[in-house]
Amino acid sequence: MICRQFAEEQEIRVFDVDAGIGSHILIEQGLARPGATAIGTDSHYNILGAVGALGMGMGDVDVAFAFRNGEVWFEVPPTVRVNVEGRLKWPATAKDLTLAIVGHFGSSGLLGQAVEFYGEVIDSLGIAGRITLASMATEMSAVIALIPPAESVLDFVEGRSGTRPEPVLADADANYQNEITLHLGEIEPMIAVPYSPADVKPVRELAAEKVRIHTGFVGSCTNGRFGDFAVVAEMLAGARVADGVTLKMVPATKEVYGELMKSGVLAKLFDAGALISNQGCGGCASGQIGMTGEGEVQVSTVSKPATSRRRRWTDG
Repeated sequence: MICRQFAEEQEIRVFDVDAGIGSHILIEQGLARPGATAIGTDSHYNILGAVGALGMGMGDVDVAFAFRNGEVWFEVPPTVRVNVEGRLKWPATAKDLTLAIVGHFGSSGLLGQAVEFYGEVIDSLGIAGRITLASMATEMSAVIALIPPAESVLDFVEGRSGTRPEPVLADADANYQNEITLHLGEIEPMIAVPYSPADVKPVRELAAEKVRIHTGFVGSCTNGRFGDFAVVAEMLAGARVADGVTLKMVPATKEVYGELMKSGVLAKLFDAGALISNQGCGGCASGQIGMTGEGEVQVSTVSKPATSRRRRWTDG
C-alpha cells in the first residue's frame, strides 16, 4: 500500500500486481527505450538491454532513495564487445543460443562488465529472443547485456510509445576493455544441467540417460512470452501431458495472458493437461509456481538452477 499511496500522491501511474513482471511491462509499454536508464529491485533488470536500454537491479534501500530524491548513482562498468558467429539449427531457439554463450563464458566470465552483442544471429532475434539473451547476463555475472536495436526493435518501440526512438550505438572507434569472437557454428538444442546455468550440454547427449521427468515449467522473465507458450501448444497438438507429469506455465504479463486467450493457445494448453497460472514471476523464488520438492526432476525455462531453492534438471 505504501507504493500505491505514494503514487497516488505524486500522480504517478501504477502497474499493479496484476500487470506481470515489471521489466517486461516497461518494454511492452514503450517506457524502456534505446538509451534510457531504469532501476528496479530485480536482479534481472538487465532484460532492458533487449531494446538497447540500461536496466540496473538494485536493493530496496537504493530504490527507496531514488523515490525520495529522484536520483541514484552507480559505477560505470567496463565494456566488452562480443561478436557471435553461428546460426540456429532447427529446432534451436534464442534460448539455445543464449545457453551456448553462457556455456562459453561460465558463471563469472563477464563479472562486473557491460557486454555488447553483435553478429548476424544476434540481429535476427526478435524482441522475445533478445529478452531471453539479455536476461541471462546475470548468469554470466555481467552488469548488463546491450543488444544494438535493429529496425524491427525501433518499429516495436515506436508502435508502443508513439514516437520513433533514436538508437544509442557505440562509436565506430569505441575503445573496449576486450573484444571476443565466438565461433558457435550450427547451434543445436542445448540444456543446462544441475546445478549451474554454465554447465551446458547438447540435449542429444542426455537422450541416452533416459532421465525421468516429473514436472515441466515454462515461464519466468527469461521465457514467459507468447511465443514460448505457442511452441509448446504446437508440440502438444493432438497429445496430452503424460500421466504422472505436471506441466506448469506462467505468462510474464497480462498482455501475454490476453494474447494466449484470444489466440486459442490457452485452450489448447489446457486441453492438453497443462496447469496455467496467472501472469507474473515464476520458477525462481520460494513460494512461486515452478518450485520442486526433494528428488523431483524438472525441465524448466528459468535462467538459473539454485540448490537452495529447487533441485531439478533445468533450461531445456
